[in-house]
Amino acid sequence: MREIVFDTETTGLSFAGGDRLVEIGCVEMVNRVETGRTFHAYYHPERNMPAEAQAVHGISEAFLSDKPKFAQGVDELIEFLGDAPLVAHNAGFDFSFLNGELQRCGRPIVHVKRMVDTLQIARSRHPGAKHTLDALCSRFGVDRSHRVLHGALLDAQLLAQVYVELLGGRQIGLGLVSDAPIATTTQVAVRRPVTVRPPRVFRPSDAELAAHAAFVSKLQDPLWGVGALE
Repeated sequence: MREIVFDTETTGLSFAGGDRLVEIGCVEMVNRVETGRTFHAYYHPERNMPAEAQAVHGISEAFLSDKPKFAQGVDELIEFLGDAPLVAHNAGFDFSFLNGELQRCGRPIVHVKRMVDTLQIARSRHPGAKHTLDALCSRFGVDRSHRVLHGALLDAQLLAQVYVELLGGRQIGLGLVSDAPIATTTQVAVRRPVTVRPPRVFRPSDAELAAHAAFVSKLQDPLWGVGALE
């Protein structure tokens, strides 16, 4: 099964309120394994970049000044997405911007049935815990040491690893190859030759017996003597 894990960076929190999408990063997975194919693009937002948003992702107006508008690069994005389910963390947010941009340039929106929200999965699997991407990376041992600021492609790559762990972790050999038979290996126990040691002798020597008899002869009225039995 083909899936696309994706993340977006924007100028703010609300497309309806005038914010725009400025970056998208996508990671292709087949049968929950990354294929190595990715899609990454920056878009000119046709508006200013608020300082609060730039502090989160580090993308400035100057950097975006020569980038294409979303409508100019939408065909490549649509081709990469295809009809695959789209996986995102707090997916409603990313879908609102993706569909807002698609609708704005007259393209069909992505149906909500294709949405897979890892935030909802995390809440159901680990109620009461922290569910940020950073917290989930820590929980599952996903290395995020190179994540200084938010970045769409980097966050999508981290989320792809977290997504696999949320679904139970990768199990090698189970459903990773759809048509080819799974090779099996029969393990045979090998019996190693056993070296038999000669029995150890615990019989006292004649000298030990003589020493014991001499010691006993010096005992006066021992408990095991004849007088003790009367």
